[in-house]
Amino acid sequence: MAGHTNAPGQSVTSRVLSILAAFEHSASARSLSEISRESGLPQSTAHRLLGELETWGAVQRDAQGRYQIGLRLWELGQHAGRKLRDVARPYLQDLFGLTQETVHLAIRDGTEVLYIDRVYGSRRVPQASRVGGRLPLHATAVGRAILAFEEEWVQNAVLDGELVRRTPLTKTDPAELRRELGKIRELGFALASEEVRQGSCSLAVPVFQAPGKIFGALGIVLPTSRAHQLERYLPVLQGTAQRIQAGIAHLPPATLRLPASVAKPTQS
Repeated sequence: MAGHTNAPGQSVTSRVLSILAAFEHSASARSLSEISRESGLPQSTAHRLLGELETWGAVQRDAQGRYQIGLRLWELGQHAGRKLRDVARPYLQDLFGLTQETVHLAIRDGTEVLYIDRVYGSRRVPQASRVGGRLPLHATAVGRAILAFEEEWVQNAVLDGELVRRTPLTKTDPAELRRELGKIRELGFALASEEVRQGSCSLAVPVFQAPGKIFGALGIVLPTSRAHQLERYLPVLQGTAQRIQAGIAHLPPATLRLPASVAKPTQS
């Protein structure tokens, strides 16, 4: 293996992936020293690999010499979930047309919610998520709408793990969250207010890929000053979720395969 690393035995592929992971949680450009620190690689190794990635087009540098994700990697990423987005996007756009509010579709990725598509409204509302972004399941309306209909062992894996507090209003008590999940199953929708970003609130409903089998969740976001208006959008949100369910029912099972999951406990 060329170069040295703080993780002996780490493959070249693992080193490259650790560099790309440094861009995962922020869209801002990164300096060489930041990438070196976050990837755990010496600057010399990081610099050499970044040079190769830049030549290929996976990263590019700005006027200050800082690195950011390149257009070629962005182009490649557009193929991920394309069939699913092609099916869901017209319904999402229709939902936006009916509400004129920011709406999004999300699925579960381990203990996080992954936003796979979103249509932004023109009305100002603090944004906590973006397409391709992740947030904690327990702190979001879409996350709780998904978790409420997951198998019990998935719920336990999430609620027995680390429950990050993103704002002073984030619910992190497992007993309280379990009660809320039961309420969501009973009512068929989830609410969240200022739990990941102050100034915004959200309503979400589950989207199933088959009877009793959760696929994801559909959500709408409003400023908290209009939180009292959220539930007026419930019927159109539920109707759109049903249309998406009917659309994805015709997709091949491999298209609906979810990202990495939490580990299922083995039987003793």
